[in-house]
Amino acid sequence: MASAAALGQSGFQVDLFEARGFLGGRAASYPVPGDAASVSSEVIDNCQHVLLRCCVNLMDFYGRLGVANRIEFHKQFFFLEPGGRMSVLQAGRLPAPLHFTASFWDLKFLELRDKFAIARALWAIRREHRKRQDLDRISMLQWLQEKRQTERAIQRFWNQVLVSAINEDLDRMAASHGFQVFWLGFLARANSYEMGIPAVPLGDLYGPEGWRRIPNVRLHARTPVECVLADGSAVRGVVAGGDRQSADYYVSALPFERLTAVIPALQLNLRGFEHSPITGIHLWFDRSITELPHATLLDRTVQWMFNKWEGRYLQLVVSASRSLVEMPRPEVIALALRELAEFFPRVKEAKLEKAHVVKEIRATFSAQPGLEQARPPSATGFGNLFLAGDWTRSGWPPIMEGAVRSGYLAAEGVTRAAGQERKFLLPDLA
Repeated sequence: MASAAALGQSGFQVDLFEARGFLGGRAASYPVPGDAASVSSEVIDNCQHVLLRCCVNLMDFYGRLGVANRIEFHKQFFFLEPGGRMSVLQAGRLPAPLHFTASFWDLKFLELRDKFAIARALWAIRREHRKRQDLDRISMLQWLQEKRQTERAIQRFWNQVLVSAINEDLDRMAASHGFQVFWLGFLARANSYEMGIPAVPLGDLYGPEGWRRIPNVRLHARTPVECVLADGSAVRGVVAGGDRQSADYYVSALPFERLTAVIPALQLNLRGFEHSPITGIHLWFDRSITELPHATLLDRTVQWMFNKWEGRYLQLVVSASRSLVEMPRPEVIALALRELAEFFPRVKEAKLEKAHVVKEIRATFSAQPGLEQARPPSATGFGNLFLAGDWTRSGWPPIMEGAVRSGYLAAEGVTRAAGQERKFLLPDLA
């Protein structure tokens, strides 16, 4: 979508082929049928997706579709302990990187020695983020242990932030990705940490009205690309929905597990690429459970709560949720209710009206140590074929910002090949 929007607004005629009936891939929304008491369906997101203000390319993409105003930014992070004790992290009056000083030292869920350890590590990130050469080869957990982080600091601070941000466990996450989240999101600017949450279903962000702003882009839903026809050093066409289609230039946004079957001539070595799952748990109650807009939940399986409607419809998120993949749906719901009641006592008196569980098994690629150099660049051995996708070498972890960056890089490749070079990728904030 990012490639299509950038190229379409630059005068290219673009055809976008989507296998499913809706756009968005793993960041999509779809209707869930109503229960026996209701014939209406409800639109839900497959999982709650958020962004930070440092995600400048994602916001640029939303601007191209005219939906940037549908992202609501929040300046407070609410940390809840079992029992309900709350701590709030927010920027104060000091300039970056000292903007969290006041609220950080007031965090109740950390002891003083935990805070000193975290402060040392944050200072080390500032010193090392452009100097160390081994951050792609070691795990974030190894780096934290090197910096003598306390167990409480690792579990309640680093783990809580980074597992949700990167969708991977600390011992399976390259330290370079953890550095990027904290450097750009928490240290570079005083407002770069602010969390953006879509005020509408994800599908509404890239619905038909947005694409009407870019008439050069033609959308073809339910039209999967079955194979790419390559000859020599160029792609000659694709078979999509049973029909052959041809163009001057091609951008593939296929996930890595499908790419080699559709374009075997690329001969990419994708050994070592794995998935990391995310589980979204949607709960509807007969009364309000909380007034908080969102909260990160400490020391339990469920990591985040998002208040989707009046405290009665909550969406819970478990990132890197391998422990839930084989768990039956009723057990996942029971686990969520049991844990939620430890943070919000009203759950015990409320009636659960309905629930829905979404297990996104292939949510992201697993951003493990040693994998960065294996991520392919946008350019391929075919002069008119370019790759996009959060798993390609976007310069970012496998999140929506990384996906948009990859799309812009692919679009830039198309303009260069066409002799009309354009720049779409915006630089990081720092």
